[in-house]
Amino acid sequence: MFPLKDNIPARIFPAVNIWLILVNCLCFFYEVQLGPGLDGFLFQYGFVPARFVAVQTLDPLGPGRFFPVFSSMFLHGGLLHLLSNMWMLWIFGDNVEDSMGHLRYLVFYLLCGVCSVTAQAMATPASPVPMIGASGAISGVLGAYIFLYPRARILTLIPLFIFFYFIEIPAFVFLGLWLALQLLRGSVSLLGDQVGTHGGVAWWAHVGGFTAGLLLIHFFRFRRKTSGRRRSSLWQKMVSGLLVME
Repeated sequence: MFPLKDNIPARIFPAVNIWLILVNCLCFFYEVQLGPGLDGFLFQYGFVPARFVAVQTLDPLGPGRFFPVFSSMFLHGGLLHLLSNMWMLWIFGDNVEDSMGHLRYLVFYLLCGVCSVTAQAMATPASPVPMIGASGAISGVLGAYIFLYPRARILTLIPLFIFFYFIEIPAFVFLGLWLALQLLRGSVSLLGDQVGTHGGVAWWAHVGGFTAGLLLIHFFRFRRKTSGRRRSSLWQKMVSGLLVME
């Protein structure tokens, strides 16, 4: 399944969401220029679980240990990797930013990214493979979206052999199936090897990010007191009616 668009229009301009997409693209263009030095760059700035949890870390509280937690969110392993992540962020991120505002959304996004790499480190602490990509943080956006807009309609492309079908699926179905797939593949990765990145994907980072988004949205979203406005409106109508009667 591939999402094409949703039916929830954003009420504010998604400035931070667009900024995140641009930064990810700029970082990828920089990676392309590195040539043979790319592998070393990704190992240095990607998140390596074994390096992070190692007791013999030379500087346990230094930036060399914690900076990759954040820098890894803006690195990608290829053009398809970048485009698929940015497309998901484009579709779902604007509505989540709408629910909490610009600054809160940026903090929320980064926290979900931190939770995602933490989950991967806990699941595969011995992995020497650099974890890169925005998908962990974007998974947090998906977790927030399913809570905020469970009945939103997602126009989805479903390829079946040589045919392509377009169907609208409720968000809770689309994202629920997506989460189930991450859990299944994450479990398979742990059974198959000690690296936990079966197929080159850090599945548990997706699960951790999604869970974080589902929980953190309760603290970051605006509390819109619609019931209070309705009571006020009703009270105004009652007062107006009494004045007319007098």
